[in-house]
Amino acid sequence: MKATKMFKSALLIAVVIFNGAAVAYSPEELEQTCKKPRFTDFNLTAYKAPDNIEIAPESEFIIKISAWADPSTIKLTAKKQALPFTVESTSTFHKIKAKLPASLNGNYVRIDVSAKAVLGCDNKEGWLVKVADK
Repeated sequence: MKATKMFKSALLIAVVIFNGAAVAYSPEELEQTCKKPRFTDFNLTAYKAPDNIEIAPESEFIIKISAWADPSTIKLTAKKQALPFTVESTSTFHKIKAKLPASLNGNYVRIDVSAKAVLGCDNKEGWLVKVADK
């Protein structure tokens, strides 16, 4: 009798779990409902060994962000410090422009950008650069 009762309880739990899983979104479905922002056309040379290319001190740079990103959510940092930037928006992309501050001359710098899509999902990207000493 106890085995039958345990079997029914286990069956009930399995049905509840299965029904919950059937209602949940799969990762592929979430990806289709919200396209993550894309970051392209970063115009500085990323630092990579063995090339060890340095960029000019106080370099200006651009990053293009897909049009489905909400421009009010864009965040740009260098060495985890917020960088001021301007945004130019078109129907196909947002272009941000910024300049590395003089305080970063002679340093390795990680430039990070993040943004949320209009539908709510978000994305981030980053590049390591070596800034030449003045």
